[in-house]
Amino acid sequence: MTELPGWAQILIVVLALWTIVVIVLVIVGRVLLARELALLLPNVIRLFGGLLRDGRVPLPAKIVLAIASVWLASPIDLIPEFIPIVGSLDDAIVAAIALRFVLRTTDGAVIRQHWHGDAATLERLLRLVAWGGRRSAPRALP
Repeated sequence: MTELPGWAQILIVVLALWTIVVIVLVIVGRVLLARELALLLPNVIRLFGGLLRDGRVPLPAKIVLAIASVWLASPIDLIPEFIPIVGSLDDAIVAAIALRFVLRTTDGAVIRQHWHGDAATLERLLRLVAWGGRRSAPRALP
């Protein structure tokens, strides 16, 4: 039997930890939060994929999304994934920066069209990544 490559082992560990966190949230009665967390990653992946294929998304935003997607899929990280809690922090930061850029360059209706999860979760996510400096208001927020 051959050993799994390092990136596959890391992916399995991250998915296992993610599953444990979701289960713990369900056990302590935070079912809605557990559901949001369980679906967040798949929904963000689908969002990025949909935006990359959409002709209404400006080319610079697609380039940022493509770079972020490659970064997120890459087994090479600034912070190793096996470090608890902070291991996926660099990935979360890259995804947030990419989404923030898309927010500032793309119509909010386009972003909402490609979101397959709960609308309230998307609004929380958009507000989270839009937080901070307001030099140019995000187009996706009211």
